[in-house]
Amino acid sequence: MLLRMSTLLLRTLREDPADAEVPSHRLLLRAGYIRRAASGGYTWLPLGKLVLDRITEVVRGELFAIGDQEVHFPALLPAEPYQTSGRWAEYGDDIFTLADRRGAEHLLAPTHEEMAALLVKDLFTSYRDFPVTLFQVQTKFRDEARPRAGLLRGREFLMKDAYSFDLDDEGLREAYARHRAAYRRIFDRLGLDYTVVHAMSGAMGGSASEEFLATTPVGEDTFVGCTTCDYAANTEAVVTRAPAAADPVAQPAVEVHDTPETPTIASLVELANARRLGGRDDWTAAATLKNVVLTVRQPGAERAEPLVIGLPGDREVDLKRVGAALHPAQVAVFDEWAEHPELVRGYIGPQGLDKLGVRYLVDPRVAPGSAWLTGANEPGRHATGVVSGRDFTPDGTIEAAEVRAGDPCPDCADGELTIRRGIEIGHIFQLGRRFTDAFAVDVLGPAGKPVRPTMGCYGIGISRAVAAIAEQHHDDRGLRWPAAIAPCDVHLVVAGKGPQLDAALELGGRLAAAGVRVLLDDRTHVSAGVKFTDAELIGIPRSVVVGRRLTDGYVELRTRVGDDRVELPLDGLVERIVHEVHSERGNLGVAAR
Repeated sequence: MLLRMSTLLLRTLREDPADAEVPSHRLLLRAGYIRRAASGGYTWLPLGKLVLDRITEVVRGELFAIGDQEVHFPALLPAEPYQTSGRWAEYGDDIFTLADRRGAEHLLAPTHEEMAALLVKDLFTSYRDFPVTLFQVQTKFRDEARPRAGLLRGREFLMKDAYSFDLDDEGLREAYARHRAAYRRIFDRLGLDYTVVHAMSGAMGGSASEEFLATTPVGEDTFVGCTTCDYAANTEAVVTRAPAAADPVAQPAVEVHDTPETPTIASLVELANARRLGGRDDWTAAATLKNVVLTVRQPGAERAEPLVIGLPGDREVDLKRVGAALHPAQVAVFDEWAEHPELVRGYIGPQGLDKLGVRYLVDPRVAPGSAWLTGANEPGRHATGVVSGRDFTPDGTIEAAEVRAGDPCPDCADGELTIRRGIEIGHIFQLGRRFTDAFAVDVLGPAGKPVRPTMGCYGIGISRAVAAIAEQHHDDRGLRWPAAIAPCDVHLVVAGKGPQLDAALELGGRLAAAGVRVLLDDRTHVSAGVKFTDAELIGIPRSVVVGRRLTDGYVELRTRVGDDRVELPLDGLVERIVHEVHSERGNLGVAAR
């Protein structure tokens, strides 16, 4: 393949676009890989499409290697299967819906579990047909409320989704392990620095899931790692280590105190210590019980209901963690105080909430028998000695509090959690029988009785992977693509208008004939300096400069990573580059072509 920049659909930009927020967005636009078409939607230009296709090739190769079979489902789907599974209501505003000319409801597919289950139900009748895994590479759609960061949060994106079907749970675990290992090989080949973390299943459901997060400061996902063991989890999936239960009888009796003008935890602690409330002057925010009011709307419900969450006063509620714990309900900040005068803002306590019909969930740190300084449900008043299990009984526990650096590790005795950020590039799920149950997918088992298959689901954001790689592989001059997915193997830069152009054309032709992907900058209307700047911006792993030393039989070889520069004789250059490129492809598990 030989691409000539004089005719290539490519425009590089000297300045950062005004709306580009993160490095990948800025550089992919400036280097001419993508162009904005609409809010959350991008056109892939030739160089960008090559990168997208090379990533897809890596993904396909690894899935074929573990026996997966490729299919292609429609993107425009009828509503009925998603209504049957319950996800039409669960997704809510997150999906694009429309009606055809006959009034029938449809959606633009966000994912295809329903269709995969129906296809297997249609075609397979016997246990002899299993196990089977189907995958596709297809455009998906999500109605993002605020598209941002270019390819990282869009409304339209390219995704690989795979669906495994096994006859028993052991088969599901084996399929899950195969795909987990395949994902590691894929992301290793793509040159990504990533972490596998425990995750929440969300709308997918199932018993277990893990995310693959590409580490970067601009990532929208926050995850934790342990300083001692190998524990890692998305913050939404972190489990709090609860303290031991105490004896409620041993706790002091409730006392109600006048605490005027103390609507905040800080003001309450200051007053409590000054007045020695409960006979103490060592009160801290962690010893107070904060009660935060939210609203929760269940799928299909006409109105939202208030929910109170109790947690230590030194913690803040993390709405993402609450949303993950209460999925598929929609969670929002409560602002309907005038409609609920029984909830005394700034002075809410857990005692008596059950009589008001308000659901009350607590952080795991609010252990049975623990005593707290908390609101007395009267303006300007708080209570000490309010004991869980004696003075109030929570409706349950919830992982709602923010996770902080230094929190104890849930998995080991000595480790502490560190906080990092990443981009979700892959997610794998043990779905179980949610979707085969929904559609009564049964096959004849070996004992002659019906068997219901169990499912796994495995997704990779291919277009998002382009951005994730760009985030990890760039410098202040431009992109630095790994060899596995660079749009071309070599960038020929013509620094001259005479014999240099003819020599570069001949060199490019010989390289292309040998199976090397070549980008040739044969533009005659721009300076050599602009060409060098563009080469660094575009980020192909190696460049060959055909310049003034050509008369002596030499060219300059530059590497984008490491910025090495060396002058080499033109004789033997083709053989050297072909050998290097084919060696790279062999090391990456890609056959030289």
